[in-house]
Amino acid sequence: MEPRKGQERQIVQGVADFLMSNGPPPPSYGQIADSSGVSRQLIRYYFDDPDTLMCQVCDLLAEAYRMSLVQGVETLKGPKRLQFIFDFYFDLAQDIRKPRDDQSYDAMMAFAAGSDRIRTNLRGQYTLLGQVLQLEIKMQYPHLSLEDCAEIGYLFVCVMYGHWKMVASLGVAEGHNVIARRAIDRIIASYEAGQAPTAPRMRVWET
Repeated sequence: MEPRKGQERQIVQGVADFLMSNGPPPPSYGQIADSSGVSRQLIRYYFDDPDTLMCQVCDLLAEAYRMSLVQGVETLKGPKRLQFIFDFYFDLAQDIRKPRDDQSYDAMMAFAAGSDRIRTNLRGQYTLLGQVLQLEIKMQYPHLSLEDCAEIGYLFVCVMYGHWKMVASLGVAEGHNVIARRAIDRIIASYEAGQAPTAPRMRVWET
């Protein structure tokens, strides 16, 4: 494709700049009414602020994961516990499937570009997951430092979310979950090997 010139490029750049600061618009109340089977008036009665509604969508999505995780780990101890958590998030657990909500999460991430409340909500979700993983990893690998475990937890969240974004939004085959899951084991192995960090450490999840 030839480089865009003049006003055409100005328009394209304007869209890119707008999305950088505002993100895409959330669904209209009419679209939500069609999807949920209730009237727009009723939606406005409960949610006069779209951000409040979107944050509750974030909470709904997170709740599905919490319920599945509790069900999966309640009888597990030792290495099987962390193994299940890792497998679950890549939809490789034998008995409990990961919620099928990846397009919804991708949309919420996009909306977060223009909403501090949605951004804070989602960041809180992923931060909590990373902190839980930090403790689980520390119990499984006591010789690793808390800083190491925090970094592994952060890397897990990044790899996991990145994988499902490729699958849900770009149509990459879901079977890549095996590659992504294997990468987590390799990340942990690299920390176990004692490879010293090449740059000063920062506090994981800080803003």
